[in-house]
Amino acid sequence: MLPRIFNVLPNTALKARSVQKGEVLFRQGDDSYAIFFLEKGCIQLLRHTENGEAIVIHRAIAGETFAEPSMFFEQYHCDAIALEDAELISIDRDAILEAMGRGAAFAIALCARFASQVQTYRRRIEIQAIRAADERVFAAIADGMLGKEIKQFAAEIGLTHEATYRALAKLVKDGRIEKAGRGRYSMRRSL
Repeated sequence: MLPRIFNVLPNTALKARSVQKGEVLFRQGDDSYAIFFLEKGCIQLLRHTENGEAIVIHRAIAGETFAEPSMFFEQYHCDAIALEDAELISIDRDAILEAMGRGAAFAIALCARFASQVQTYRRRIEIQAIRAADERVFAAIADGMLGKEIKQFAAEIGLTHEATYRALAKLVKDGRIEKAGRGRYSMRRSL
């Protein structure tokens, strides 16, 4: 569901869109026209170096906005590709800028939302920097990141799903987490 902050925008500024797994939403260098709110799925943002190497710069997940720099630049600085079927809402760049110019309340609320997302991204990067898979999985579970399918969780923390399952099994065996059901785990309760 689109965050309430965007309710001040005219309906014409919001367009629901579906993208299929593997579909390109936009390419690096395309003219920018919107930021996006991801309702369902996962979108990978890739940037291409001068020698043609593709570098993953972000994986947007449900509940996040992405392509925010496009509000201030004429072209997208990366590719956006669906890693799975996705539902999203494009939010017209010009409508956002107009709303920001009309009132400080919208601008402040939007900045606060973006700052919160940056904080979340930094924590995700911190977790991804943990070398041991079991410690990375444990830190992510402790942060409440395991509210989704294991494959999506694994991608979000930068592990294969196989490595994630092995880490989960080790954490259960070591008594650090509990298996609550198929694909569901929780922190071990203190006695």
